[in-house]
Amino acid sequence: MLSRVADSLYWINRYLERAENISRFLEVSEAMALDCPPGSAEPWITLVEVTGDRQRFDQSYPSGLPKDVIRFLLLDRSNPNSIVSCVASARENARQIRDVMTTEMWEQINDLHWSLQDGEAIWSEPDQEQLRTIRRGCQIFYGITDVTLSRDLNWLFSLLGRLIERADKTSRILDVKYFLLLPSQEEVGGVLDELQWIALLRSAGAYQMYRQNNQQAIHPSTVARFLLLDPNFPRSVRYCLQGINDTLQQIKQQPVQGPPDDLECLRGQLLARWSYVRIDVLIERGLHEAIDQLQKDLNRLHNLIHKRYFTTTDFGTTPNNPACALSSFTA
Repeated sequence: MLSRVADSLYWINRYLERAENISRFLEVSEAMALDCPPGSAEPWITLVEVTGDRQRFDQSYPSGLPKDVIRFLLLDRSNPNSIVSCVASARENARQIRDVMTTEMWEQINDLHWSLQDGEAIWSEPDQEQLRTIRRGCQIFYGITDVTLSRDLNWLFSLLGRLIERADKTSRILDVKYFLLLPSQEEVGGVLDELQWIALLRSAGAYQMYRQNNQQAIHPSTVARFLLLDPNFPRSVRYCLQGINDTLQQIKQQPVQGPPDDLECLRGQLLARWSYVRIDVLIERGLHEAIDQLQKDLNRLHNLIHKRYFTTTDFGTTPNNPACALSSFTA
């Protein structure tokens, strides 16, 4: 398999997963803003911090208004992590490997890209409907991929990109809530605090599954446990790390000869670290520090994957795929 093909499939899924997550974040934040005190910037600050683009945003939009956040994350083509930029980058990768993708996959990603151009019908819809349409477009692509692409290396690299991006975004949204938006002591357990935790769960598509697993009142530690350590929820960090580990094992194919290399060690250590730990221990030692280390480990994992599978003497990373698109969030 050509490394440029693996690279493109990996990034198509990372970009679309990123676009879907950002559309989900924006949709929930717009709804949450209705319940916050008038003039509150809290839901919007969260979004900029989650994407790790605070410096770029502050430079481009010094006033920092809610409408600026929406434009920056949805429409700003100078922001490589905006929704329209992510979809455009995914489509460009798909264009380069049309002979590898199924026709249905190409048609879906191409249609989604062109539907987001200036003057298209989507922009005349209400804001919430725009975001739902984008999210559904990304999810339809996942479904088409799942039912039309053979379970070979093409499929494995597609899945790998999706899982790494998903683990990254789930951990980021939880980190921001816990570290930056933790309310004062008297506000803990209050109405606004509970609304924020509900919004957090909804932004990860986890609210209904969380409620089915936890019948009691919403508590920060149980939310953190569900999003980080639940083995069955497909957006939890632990579930994603298990999938990443299994996928890398299948990609490698041949048995390990001699001692494991850096990539083998890291994928095994990450899975073990997040499979055999209790949430009370993570909180006691510092949840922000644990998630920050996870972000660094995901960056390192990406770089090791890139070095092993995507870089050859004939061609390196394609121009629209930076060597590392994860920026570790540190507050």
